[in-house]
Amino acid sequence: MNNMCSHSHGEFDPDNPLNKPDVPDDVQDAIRTLLRWAGDDPDREGLIDTPKRVGRAWLEYCRGNQEDPAIHLARIFEEVGGYEEIVLLKGIPFQSHCEHHMAPITGKAHIAYLPAKKVVGISKLARVLHGYANRLQVQERLTAEVADCIWNNLEPRGVAVVIEAEHGCMTGRGVKVHEVEMLTSRMMGCFLEDAASRKEVLSLMGF
Repeated sequence: MNNMCSHSHGEFDPDNPLNKPDVPDDVQDAIRTLLRWAGDDPDREGLIDTPKRVGRAWLEYCRGNQEDPAIHLARIFEEVGGYEEIVLLKGIPFQSHCEHHMAPITGKAHIAYLPAKKVVGISKLARVLHGYANRLQVQERLTAEVADCIWNNLEPRGVAVVIEAEHGCMTGRGVKVHEVEMLTSRMMGCFLEDAASRKEVLSLMGF
């Protein structure tokens, strides 16, 4: 049985009425060690349950490790009435965590593709983004993974992914610069090869 979720579905535990995942002792001990390292007392009242809360939070933050985002592109549609123009989902909010400092990355993504024969429900593009974002990440890899997933599974004529994000590792530590966003993009197919197509999709995205 998975030690991260030892209570079976439907089984009521009076000590855990919300059926939250169990957090192993070694995970809780690691968080207590970090609290001590940061100069705090993990035994004080406000921090007693923090190791469990943090363990569960990180299980949720990194839930993308438990899925293959490509699964969201498995259900495709080919009856599109001859539509051959850009499909764009603009301004999708997301949150991730940087793998260097485990600090939050908060931003929005613009995802577009030019279908050949296959389209998907528009919400699936957001699900692909979140599947990759819910892992320890760097923005450059996140941008590439989303684009590659769409390219490989939908086989479109073009893919364009642009991500704008603010990084907690820069706003909350180090230089502590606020209101600065990092911009990354990946163009594939016609959006890479044809300047007019690239200009069109970036204009629709607002760039």
